[in-house]
Amino acid sequence: MGGSLSEQLWFVKIPMESLIQDTIASRVQSVLAKIRSAETRSGRPTGSVRLVAATKTVGVEQIAEGVRAGLSIVGENRVQEALAKIPAFSQTSVQWHFIGHLQRRKVRSVIGLFDLIHSVDSLELAQEIDRRAGEAGRQECVLLEVNIGDEPTKEGFRPEGVIKAVSDMAGFSYIRIKGLMAIPPPTVTPDLARPYFRKLNDLAKRIGTLHLPSVSMDELSMGMSNDYEVAIEEGATLVRVGTALFGARHV
Repeated sequence: MGGSLSEQLWFVKIPMESLIQDTIASRVQSVLAKIRSAETRSGRPTGSVRLVAATKTVGVEQIAEGVRAGLSIVGENRVQEALAKIPAFSQTSVQWHFIGHLQRRKVRSVIGLFDLIHSVDSLELAQEIDRRAGEAGRQECVLLEVNIGDEPTKEGFRPEGVIKAVSDMAGFSYIRIKGLMAIPPPTVTPDLARPYFRKLNDLAKRIGTLHLPSVSMDELSMGMSNDYEVAIEEGATLVRVGTALFGARHV
């Protein structure tokens, strides 16, 4: 190929510069800025929404880069992955949340490992967490997962049944219900998810009026990479973002 190296590479100059700037750190700062903007648009106090970095298949080095850029909460979907990663951050103030489907046989492994479990999707799972937490002599903070779109293939409490479920769990001794979590059905545009987020917020408000023991509705975990700004406008306090921070993962 003729010409100098710079002449040969002229056609990739702009994309290469963009790629250099598109780091995990820059994405973290971009997402945090969008969260602050969404808070302002919806008249909410700055800092009322927290970013949970969804790190399924993301390596320790990438997570560490995100933490240096401002991440303070890491969300893991898989218990074994979390067990391998958490020790690397033992000298930091990073919080760890469990955001994936939790099998009852894995409950023993998560007791005391996470600051918050987002995905309690059945009364039986809640009972097992309460039992194992009791054996360990500790309290576990959890969110109840609501199948907000009534999808037959999705885990979670049905919207019409979650209030009774919360009432049934209110007498448990070792779990503290901190709020609700949901993943709406896929939508063509983020704004089409708005009714689902609003419905979850309404459910939380209804539960809050019951003033049940060991139950608060302080947290709404809803919104992911494609729709977290809309979720914030509808009351999210925790947004779970992975792809917008670490790129697409084919697993």
